[in-house]
Amino acid sequence: MLGLAALALVLVAGQAHAAPAAEVKRQQLKHLHGRIRTLSRDLAESEATRSKTAGELKAAEAAISDINRSLSQLAGQRDRVATELADLAQQSQHLETQIAAQQAQLAKMLYRQYVDGETDTLQMLLAGADPNQAARDFHYLSLLSRARAELLHQLHGTLNEKQRLTEATRTKHDELDAIEHQQQQQRAALLERQQQRQAVLAKISGRIEKQKRQIDTLKRDEKRLAMLIKRLSRIARKPARARPPARRGAQTELRNEHLPEASGFSGHFSGLRGRLRLPARGEVTNRFGASRAGGGATWKGLFIRAAAGAEVRAVAPGRVVFAGSLRGFGKLIIVDHGDGYLSVYGNNQSLARKVGDKVAGGDQLATVGNSGGNPESGLYFELRYQGLAIDPLKWVNLK
Repeated sequence: MLGLAALALVLVAGQAHAAPAAEVKRQQLKHLHGRIRTLSRDLAESEATRSKTAGELKAAEAAISDINRSLSQLAGQRDRVATELADLAQQSQHLETQIAAQQAQLAKMLYRQYVDGETDTLQMLLAGADPNQAARDFHYLSLLSRARAELLHQLHGTLNEKQRLTEATRTKHDELDAIEHQQQQQRAALLERQQQRQAVLAKISGRIEKQKRQIDTLKRDEKRLAMLIKRLSRIARKPARARPPARRGAQTELRNEHLPEASGFSGHFSGLRGRLRLPARGEVTNRFGASRAGGGATWKGLFIRAAAGAEVRAVAPGRVVFAGSLRGFGKLIIVDHGDGYLSVYGNNQSLARKVGDKVAGGDQLATVGNSGGNPESGLYFELRYQGLAIDPLKWVNLK
C-alpha cells in the first residue's frame, strides 16, 4: 500500500519529481539493507546461543539420568542392608534364648550343688559307697561343669560378634542414607538447572522466531520498494507528457442504489448477464481482481460498504446450499442457481435462510454486518461458475 501511494503521488506531481523521489527510495532501500544485515547477524548469534543452551540442557538431562540410576541402585543396597539387619536381629534373639536356657540349667545345677552341699570322699567311703563310682561321678560332674562354662563363654562371644556386625551394618545403612540424601540434593539442583535452561531456550527460540518474522517482513518491504524504485526510474527516463484527465467512476465513487426485485424469471442463470442487481445498497470499495491489503491475494468478489442491519437480497432464484459461519467470511450464505452458478454473501450480521430453502430473486437472505473479523460493516459478494470466481460487475446493472 505504501509503494502504491508513493507511485500515485509521483504520477500526480509529474516527471519533475520522479528522480528525487527515486533517490529518496534508494536511501530507504539502503536503510532496509542495513537493518536486514543487523537482524541476520543477531539471528546468527541467537542460533549459536540456542545451540549452546541446548547442549547444556542435554548434559543436565544426562546427569539427572545418571543420578536417578544411582539412586535406584542405592535403594536396592539399602533394602539388602535392611534385610541383613533383620536377619541379624533374629539370630541375636535366638542366641539370647539359647543363652538364657543354658544359664537356667547352670543355675539349676549350682542350686542342686548348694542344697546337697560338698560331698566328702571319706564320708562316702565310711558310708559304704563304691569309691570307683564316686570318683566317676565327680569326674563327670567336673567335665560337665567345664563344658557348660565353655559353651556359655562361646555363646557370649558369638553374641558379641553379632552385636558388632549389627552395629557395622547399621553404620553402613546410615552411610547409604547420607549418600542418598546428598544425591537427592544434587538431583534437585540439576532439575532446577534443567528448568532454567528450558526457560532460556524457550526465550531464545521465541526471539529467533520474532527475528525471522522481522527479516521476512523487511525482505518483503525491500522487494516492494525495489519494484517502486524501478518504476520511478523508468518514469524519470521518459519524456514529459501531459497528464491525462482524471477518469470518472473511480472505485471509491461506485455506488449501488438498487436492490434485486421479485421477478418471474425461470430461465438459465446465464441469461441474466448484465441484468442482475447487487444484493445490498452501498458503496463498492473493493472490486474483483484488485490486490488485497498486504499484497499477495486478490479480491475474488466485491465488498459493498453498508450500514449494519441493512437488507441482503438474493440476486436470482435458487436453493440455499450453505448457511453458517466460515473463518474469514463470518456468517456466510451460498445460493446455487443451477448450471454451475453460485452466489456468495459474506460478513453478514444474521442469516434469514437455512440450507435447503428455495429462494426467489429479491428474497431477503440476511442482514449486513461485520462478522468474521471485518473492520467495517458491509457485504462481501461473489459470483462463481463451476467453482471459479467471476467478476460480478460484468453481470450487474447499476443504473
